[in-house]
Amino acid sequence: MTVRSLPAVGVLLVAVALAAGCGSADPGRPNAAPSDSPVSAPAATGLPSVPMPSAISPTAPSSTASPSAPAPPSAEAQGPTRRRPASPPPVVLPQRPAGAPGAKQVVDAFKAAGLKVPHPKDRSVDCGPDGLGLGCSELIATDAVTVYVFPDEISAGDIAETWGGQSYRRGAVVLNYLEAKTPAAERARYEKVLNALR
Repeated sequence: MTVRSLPAVGVLLVAVALAAGCGSADPGRPNAAPSDSPVSAPAATGLPSVPMPSAISPTAPSSTASPSAPAPPSAEAQGPTRRRPASPPPVVLPQRPAGAPGAKQVVDAFKAAGLKVPHPKDRSVDCGPDGLGLGCSELIATDAVTVYVFPDEISAGDIAETWGGQSYRRGAVVLNYLEAKTPAAERARYEKVLNALR
């Protein structure tokens, strides 16, 4: 054996020892017995002896295995779980201006004056972004007239202009006749009652 072939022989012996320790999957091939003795170089070469690694136990953990993944943080470390509300928060409408009558007050004044206001419905929620998005503060619809109260007179004036001849405005209150069954001749009576309110 030459000095050049010594490393190849050492690698071959390591491979045989490892294969013998893990067992053989081929039934026709006998298992090689592991050797714990070091492989010695021939005395003539003067090379130091190389220790032979012992067979790796199949149950022993491998030092070259990848580090285990970190455990997920505990629930205590994450803090309390926040749940989304079951329903969206209520729409907050702008306040009507001080001194302006409320929509219900206007409808009650119409009733007191003997004017028809059948089937009144508070539809103030329609003022918000989920409804008509008009930005009104209050809205009561009847079959005769719809009463809008806006947070300021500028907003009320803009809407009254948009509805043209189908509306009447006094201050921040707008009467809308677009979907009403009120004849044009009767509208002046509603407007007179509105003007009388303080």
